[in-house]
Amino acid sequence: MTGMTYARLLLMLIGLWPATGMPQSDIDWRPWSESSFALAAQAQRPVFLYLEATWCHWCHVMQAETLADPEVRAQLAQHFVSIRVDHDANPLLANRFRDWGWPALIFLAADGTELVKRAGYQSPEAFGRLLRAIQQDPAPEPTTTTATPSDIAGPSRLPNAVRKALTVAHMAHHDERRGGLRLPQKFLDRASVELDLLWALDGDVAARSRAQRTLTAGTGLIDPVWGGAYQYSTGGRWDRLHYEKLMRTQARVLRLYALACRQWRRPGDCRAAKAVQDYLLGFLRGPEGAFYVSQDADLVRGEKADGYFALDDAGRRALGIPRIDTHRYADANGQAIEALAEYHMTSGAAAALSAARTAAEWTLANRGRDDGGFDHGESPGDGRYLNDTLAMGQALLALHTATGERRWLPLAVAAADALIHDFRDPAGGFLTATAGDGPVAPVATVSENVDAALFLNRLADYSGMPRFRAAGVHALRLLTREDVRNRRFEEAAMLLVDEALRREPLHLVVVGPKGDPTAAALYAEALRTPGSLRRIEWWDATEGRLPHHDVEYPQLSRPAGFFCTAQRCSAPSFDVATYRTRIAALTALPPH
Repeated sequence: MTGMTYARLLLMLIGLWPATGMPQSDIDWRPWSESSFALAAQAQRPVFLYLEATWCHWCHVMQAETLADPEVRAQLAQHFVSIRVDHDANPLLANRFRDWGWPALIFLAADGTELVKRAGYQSPEAFGRLLRAIQQDPAPEPTTTTATPSDIAGPSRLPNAVRKALTVAHMAHHDERRGGLRLPQKFLDRASVELDLLWALDGDVAARSRAQRTLTAGTGLIDPVWGGAYQYSTGGRWDRLHYEKLMRTQARVLRLYALACRQWRRPGDCRAAKAVQDYLLGFLRGPEGAFYVSQDADLVRGEKADGYFALDDAGRRALGIPRIDTHRYADANGQAIEALAEYHMTSGAAAALSAARTAAEWTLANRGRDDGGFDHGESPGDGRYLNDTLAMGQALLALHTATGERRWLPLAVAAADALIHDFRDPAGGFLTATAGDGPVAPVATVSENVDAALFLNRLADYSGMPRFRAAGVHALRLLTREDVRNRRFEEAAMLLVDEALRREPLHLVVVGPKGDPTAAALYAEALRTPGSLRRIEWWDATEGRLPHHDVEYPQLSRPAGFFCTAQRCSAPSFDVATYRTRIAALTALPPH
């Protein structure tokens, strides 16, 4: 957060920051009244209307950073008549400017004509430029509530030249004809598709085209009979299939199609996600609810199975079912749990969430260690590997989001602490295994460190614990090493991590009892909000403060949904339709 640590902001929000520790504003705030506009007319000054909400996170940041800035205070004092209004206390103004979210920064002429409107937090520099521009030309301007790129993200952690080179390479490696990467093998690359999904949310038309082209073509990997995703296709095409079905492939594909379904509601994306879910529950789940590792490509080992997989269900079953590897490893279960939780957030599918819960309970009981980490297989002698603890940490955090239940978050925190303790490489990043687990020295891989950085950064948002953000940056140290970032087709991975570290997540909070149907419906709507960079919480006052208590929410007489983007917050919504509309307005997305 620019210019202020979360710790300082938290103290300020709960009223513990000493008065002498903050700059004192000398802005002459006036009431919303005829006399204030008369003063503006007499002084020939524009009116600055600052609409805030007491519970609004970005209002607090605006006050502490921007409206406390000496240059901003001087400009407002010398050239504007400033009016400050709590939107809850003035429904007329709240309703008029509701779609702008809070804080709303409205400039008016002395006769009430709207001159300029800005939605959400503005940095001192940006707000100072805006004040100077209005002084020079106080004429009305056309405005929009759509976020601009500068609204969305903070400074990159990559040097500008490096970020530009990675972006150019990412776009160049996209196959404009067939989708996917320009490689002989066709598969759904998690980082490149998820990066384009993220950029498409920003309004990047080219990114949307890349993601949709790849996802449409990628449905060719989905088994049309049993569901599930084949591992890849060869010859630069999507129809020369290799039929093995690995858990890591199922989880990656299910997650991507769930994200795409949530973002665009294209029927093909939603069908693909459901087909993978159905396969996981029907073929790779054991009787106790834990998940298996894979299914062979061949019915008869060594014989190509094109003819077999061209058959319908009855035809296949008459010949038999390819072998399923029934080992139950922690990493495979974590991958399945996270993907199923993601699918539940998109679809509301109760079966997916139930299966994820059951698998989590089994894995905690049978693979969990006392220190919060996870063993790979049935005995500790099977080894201690990064991906087991990482995958289960991701899964536990996903369950915390999908359910709103607090019990999962401390388990995710414990997994992250074990991950950092066991696998941190002082040179940067995290190693694949603990030293001494085998004859080959452990290394740090790109894919695992991408996942680690994204998990640790997201956990910092949910927990409010800065050590996890620092650990995410530590993973980025490996990814941005020159010898790593120069690997072809890995550019999207570095950019995806950088985007996650530089952005404030969308923040959605439902306030209300866990057993209240309206609160549950609002929470389900929050879960359907598009995007992968989100922080979704359910505050039931009987449970005490939220784990990351950085915003004070009012205890209302009925359940309500709150929503903040990277710079502005909506008014509370008391029904699903209103919540959906306000989320769409603040993210510039059409209601689904």
